[in-house]
Amino acid sequence: MTLRCLIAACLASFAFASHSAGAAGCSREISVPVSANGASVIVDGTQVKGIYPDLLRGIGPKIGCSFVFTVVPRARQVAMFKNGTADLLAPASRTQDRDQMGTFIPMINHRPMLISVNSGRAPIADLPDLLARRELRVAVVRGFDYGERYSTLLTELQKQGRLFVEVDVIAVARLLHAGSADVTIMGPTLMEGAIRREQRVHGLQERLKMETIPELPWSQSGAYISNALKPEDLAILREALETAGKSNQVMDGYRRYFRTDLLSDSVRPR
Repeated sequence: MTLRCLIAACLASFAFASHSAGAAGCSREISVPVSANGASVIVDGTQVKGIYPDLLRGIGPKIGCSFVFTVVPRARQVAMFKNGTADLLAPASRTQDRDQMGTFIPMINHRPMLISVNSGRAPIADLPDLLARRELRVAVVRGFDYGERYSTLLTELQKQGRLFVEVDVIAVARLLHAGSADVTIMGPTLMEGAIRREQRVHGLQERLKMETIPELPWSQSGAYISNALKPEDLAILREALETAGKSNQVMDGYRRYFRTDLLSDSVRPR
């Protein structure tokens, strides 16, 4: 009797383990296209690191998911998420358009700011004021999206012939450094991260002026999970990223990379 019970217990344990192994983990590799994005994503040759890649690599073994990173321009990264060939989009601001294609997981609160080379000009009060300053040339990164007011601004600047749309933050930093553009709109940590990586613009950080714009308030930033994923894969990723978001792991990453004074105006816990 004892032997039969022992054998039965072993078989039950084996069946449970087999079921758990089959149920755990993602059903396939998770595609994560990335582009250089301050300290959030750092591209060093073929190596991808930074706050979000480090976070995903830490999560992966715990949930049985493998993340595959490919380096692409920001605009292509966003396009891949829209057409369902990217499983994760990170970092990403929350927008109504993206909510139609994915499940948003907030990680931090952030605020884009008006960034320019300090020339002694009068402060810019708001977006209409920026539009009225026709002498100021504005450079932005293709694929960045800070909401409807931002998109409307770009449309008007394009009509005025004052808009430069660049492939990444480093390209914008070069324009500011060379005096070919006067103003950009983005998170200050993105600009500082680009300046750190690009030797040709070293010294630019000390010359920059940061201004808050009322039409570009604090908003959520984090990661989007594609709704095109299998429901079970989406559920695994959602639970893991929500746990990471609630523990403020991304904010801790920002604190490791940046000075507190730079973060206080543009990044704060969710």
